[in-house]
Amino acid sequence: MSEKKHKAGFVNIVGNPNVGKSTIMNALVGEKISIITSKSQTTRHRIMGIVSGEDFQIVYSDTPGVVRPQSKLHESMLKFSRSALEDADVLLYVTDVVEKFDKNPDFLNKVKNTDAKVILVINKIDLSDQTTVMVLIEKWQKLLPDALIIPASATNNFNMDAVLQKIIEFLPESPPYFPKDQLTDKTERFFVQEIIREKILLHYSKEIPYAVEIEVEMFKEEEKLIRIKSLIHVERDSQKGIIIGKRGEALKRVATEARKDIEAFFDKKVFLEVFVKVSKDWKNKSKSLKNFGYEN
Repeated sequence: MSEKKHKAGFVNIVGNPNVGKSTIMNALVGEKISIITSKSQTTRHRIMGIVSGEDFQIVYSDTPGVVRPQSKLHESMLKFSRSALEDADVLLYVTDVVEKFDKNPDFLNKVKNTDAKVILVINKIDLSDQTTVMVLIEKWQKLLPDALIIPASATNNFNMDAVLQKIIEFLPESPPYFPKDQLTDKTERFFVQEIIREKILLHYSKEIPYAVEIEVEMFKEEEKLIRIKSLIHVERDSQKGIIIGKRGEALKRVATEARKDIEAFFDKKVFLEVFVKVSKDWKNKSKSLKNFGYEN
């Protein structure tokens, strides 16, 4: 009997903001790799999640939602999304039951012309009905005739197995790209930053979450404790005041919730210090963006 060939490849998850790309990524990886909130632009980087089986390895990449650039930060985010179209073996294009078809025709056209296999996931079908979903499938099939269309609900884990099986089917034959026990390409510091940023997205409104970037200045692992010192960078003095809050209560809440999630993530006690620093107009400064990992 012939030995089963090993498959491996890059599966890049793309789409417009707020369609559930990060929820789908986390459901497929089986770990919370990407932060999830209801606010758009939650994902800013390309985040890799690696799933390995005995005879396959899937390297998932969650990308920022496609945005119209209003700053150098947005330009960098858009580069991450575009690069995902160029180096994918399988493209997971995510839409949902409320998104308009003409939302981003240029990007859709690039998806249409990609050499990668395309799986179009219509997410959040739990918020719709069967008739509406069937109409959506027909419309999307006309727009992307070569795509395989799968209706799904990532939050309810509905049809995610079907998505996974099709991904494995479409993977090219290849040895693994990463060690089989590796889960992501990101560092421990990166996940600390993302957990803190998630808490800010959840607890602050208006421009505050979008004016913030997190930096981990110290990550020191001891036998029974991880010591972490982090900085919340904001653009203006007024934002610093809002982040800290009256008598420091708002910042304390963020730090406490973040610490609990970081402890759960690393399965270890954490001592977390969080400070706020004004870094004027960091979103448009190449040096700052490079320091935060947006530009090479």
